[in-house]
Amino acid sequence: MAADWKQKCDSQWQLGAHGVPMPASVDWKSVFEKKPFERNLLQNPSPYGVNHTVPPPETPRSEMPPPPNQPPQFEPDGNFSGWKSSTEVLPHDTSGIPPGVVVCHLPQYRWFALEQCVDLKAEGLWDQLLDDFQPEIIIEDWYEESQLHKSIYQLDVKLLGADGKTVIKQHTYNPEENLECYSHTWKKVSHAFSKYGSGVRYIHFLHRLKNQFMVEFFNTKVTDSSIIIKTSKASVKKSQSKNKK
Repeated sequence: MAADWKQKCDSQWQLGAHGVPMPASVDWKSVFEKKPFERNLLQNPSPYGVNHTVPPPETPRSEMPPPPNQPPQFEPDGNFSGWKSSTEVLPHDTSGIPPGVVVCHLPQYRWFALEQCVDLKAEGLWDQLLDDFQPEIIIEDWYEESQLHKSIYQLDVKLLGADGKTVIKQHTYNPEENLECYSHTWKKVSHAFSKYGSGVRYIHFLHRLKNQFMVEFFNTKVTDSSIIIKTSKASVKKSQSKNKK
């Protein structure tokens, strides 16, 4: 029976053809059921209920303040189940205001962070695969060019050891936006981890999005976040980050 499940896994993903180690000690029934390859290991990849194949929704801007009986909005709307969220309030930037000038309103910026930690062995991967074969780990994300600020998006992905703390490989991305050209599109960010060494057991995925409050609340959305394990090392020729402008 164990050999049958091993054969099913090999037929499903062509593991043997790609040189993937298939030791008898692996629970192949569990691997087949969890389907760890070629699928998104992140939960709830589109928490704002949008996807990158449709243009980001335009946020209506009103010249009127919110009704006095309603509290102001400081957090984005969405279904953030599966994510750990946090908010960092940034200080007001008064560097460009001349002395003595009275300012009625200044934009209040905040970073809204969403993060997940993926347990690779719990997802069906095994030690020999991660340590010896080291399959490519493909990261993809799409963020909205909201133009709230020159810095509206940050990505930080870490490959962690068995203790869930030791960083074996890390990829960070912090683009600056062109505020002179309004396009309001989705921007793709991608990276491929390869030849990262042995010991990887967890992937920590974190992105931060810039929000703004000035009379009204405006935020930057993200969608279609993914972590995908490839069975073939030739799936991507080299690791890189892409930001389509």
